[in-house]
Amino acid sequence: MEKLEKRSLWYSILLLIIIIICTWGFFDIADNFNSSQIHHFDNVIIGYVQGYISAPITTVMLWITFLGSTKWVAIITLLMVILLFIMRHKLLSIYLALTVAIGAGLFNQVLKYIFKRARPDIHRVIQEQGYSFPSGHSMGSMILYGSLAFILFKLYKHLWAKILGAVIALLLIICIGISRIYLGVHYPSDVVGGYSAGAVWVIISIVAFIFFEKRQNHR
Repeated sequence: MEKLEKRSLWYSILLLIIIIICTWGFFDIADNFNSSQIHHFDNVIIGYVQGYISAPITTVMLWITFLGSTKWVAIITLLMVILLFIMRHKLLSIYLALTVAIGAGLFNQVLKYIFKRARPDIHRVIQEQGYSFPSGHSMGSMILYGSLAFILFKLYKHLWAKILGAVIALLLIICIGISRIYLGVHYPSDVVGGYSAGAVWVIISIVAFIFFEKRQNHR
């Protein structure tokens, strides 16, 4: 019991550190859009990523970016919520629905409205409307695939399945962020901001889930 409590304490400390780092990173970017450091960071990465623009790669990037789109996120979330409900994981289905709907939907739009950063004035492969910071695709993919990875951890006991799920989720999140830079619709700092806000939201939602799960189990 004492060993379990120590492990829980270390997990709590780790999550708190991640929240602090992500929150600091988010607001550091938000407060310094026009700083030379942010401009340099954005320009170097944009130059590198867009240096690979070609018709075949663009086709791939368009498919990848779709995996972080509002339409795709809504479809996958709805299907998974229904599946979890059918499998009698009611609390997990509610967790996923609320986490994605509020975080990737409402929270992201509120942040965009607060900061009102214009989209980058660079070579655009596609056209997008609305504000740029934080990247909705990056934030939404972090929330959706991060939540699905957590659900996998809850449902499967095999370590290999948990690791595989986490790796796939991480690769998807990274590739979707890169696709937004490649397509010219986001600054790299928008993507980092989206990851940071999404990570904080996922951690908060996981902590809330664990709290309600414990309350339910003690009834």
